[in-house]
Amino acid sequence: MARLRITQIRSEITQSRSHRGTMRALGLRRIGRSVEHEESPQLAGMLKKVSHLVKVEEV
Repeated sequence: MARLRITQIRSEITQSRSHRGTMRALGLRRIGRSVEHEESPQLAGMLKKVSHLVKVEEV
């Protein structure tokens, strides 16, 4: 499976509670911070939900 690097590029302040929760579940808390996760269907769903807040690249 591929690894993905997810970087927060926008603030979550004005977003809905579920979007903020998804960002927390991904491990993102500040703009510019990155995390790496294994690609999975669950991760794809989370990224689709907050795609306007993050940048995704394959590692």
